Amino acid sequence: MARETQSRDVRSALFQHIDDRYDEVADLTASLIRIPTINPPGDAYEPCARFLGERLAARGFTVEYLRAEGAVGDSDRYPRLNVVARIEGAGPGPCVHFNSHIDVVAPGEGWTVDPFAGDVREGRVYGRGACDMKGGLAASVIAAESILDQGISFAGAIEISGTVDEESGGYAGVAWLAERGYFSPPRVDHVIIPEPLYKDAVCLGHRGVWWSEVEVRGRIAHGSMPFLGVSAIRGMGAFLAKIENELYPRLAQRRTRMPVIPDLARQSTLNFNSLHGGLAEQDATEGFPSALVADRCRLVLDRRYLLEESEEDVKQEVVDLLDALKAEQPEFDYALRDLWSVPPTMTQPDAPVVRALDRSIEAVLGAPARHVASPGTYDQKHVARIGHLQDCVAYGPGILELAHQPDEYIDIDDMVASAKIMAAATLDLLNGSTP
Repeated sequence: MARETQSRDVRSALFQHIDDRYDEVADLTASLIRIPTINPPGDAYEPCARFLGERLAARGFTVEYLRAEGAVGDSDRYPRLNVVARIEGAGPGPCVHFNSHIDVVAPGEGWTVDPFAGDVREGRVYGRGACDMKGGLAASVIAAESILDQGISFAGAIEISGTVDEESGGYAGVAWLAERGYFSPPRVDHVIIPEPLYKDAVCLGHRGVWWSEVEVRGRIAHGSMPFLGVSAIRGMGAFLAKIENELYPRLAQRRTRMPVIPDLARQSTLNFNSLHGGLAEQDATEGFPSALVADRCRLVLDRRYLLEESEEDVKQEVVDLLDALKAEQPEFDYALRDLWSVPPTMTQPDAPVVRALDRSIEAVLGAPARHVASPGTYDQKHVARIGHLQDCVAYGPGILELAHQPDEYIDIDDMVASAKIMAAATLDLLNGSTP
């Protein structure tokens, strides 16, 4: 009983300390937003990595700056610089690693505030990356620092990383580090990725993805005599009609046991990422295009698939439609090229990191945790496939639907609550019980 009372007192003091850092978590998020780490092309990665590393070094962390030389996108102008910080506990034990990506997408149009001002008002921090995912990074830093501030003893180690290029696949970030053992036992045992998937939810994984390019090939001719050529655009139109009439209805019937959010993403989906046929577009002031029958038309497909499907079957469905069209129209010709693929990933609901977060969410929020899965991929794919570490989930503050939107923001209260949950889950995983 005395031990339980002491544990409750430690937890109460830890949570109060995090509450007292309300302004600090907001200021840290705003400072991170003000470093415009836009990807592409990979702006300001080094200043952001060093800002984070210097802060953690001042708290006793050992800090490494790791440039992914030779990786796609890396150059002297845009160095792909990752930062990994580690602090050892009182004795040997497991390692809990918080991984956040520092890159953000371009702001785009439609903002009513400066996307890189880090505006703090009315209980929110506004700016590109506030939600996805500099607010989550700030919460993880405050969680780790608060454990140190309170002098709470722990076994093992805590790591915090800021990695690059997640928005373009993570290959110069988590994938590159995972290839070098930074996300594998015995160095790391548990990984938490603070992506914006709600403060009351543990994200177990994500759907699979297969990107491909379909090129329909025609025969060029004068536009006034289209009967002498074969229009690749018409051929592509016929393929699109087959997708609309045959494939989309089948996809709508498939549902997964994965707890994907939002609910419509629990089915298989297919998006047309881009479409181009014929001559390159030009401004009307430059004159008119030539009168030609289009001999090429290209379509990029973004297929998101379920745990119950295989990549081979997903690909074959598209091939079958194309081959059927070729049988119907002898002049129809095509090429299919794989661009990128990642299989679905899902951590088991009873995994240690999930159970620790479940307990901590209920302790902080007073309600059971939800288990969800992401409609799109994130860096868990590299931890699982390359690092061979399955005890990995996404958990962080923020509202998923705000990611990549104009006037993106994060609630400060959500960051504070998530920082408490992260701190409690960390001590649960390291010491074997929630304080």
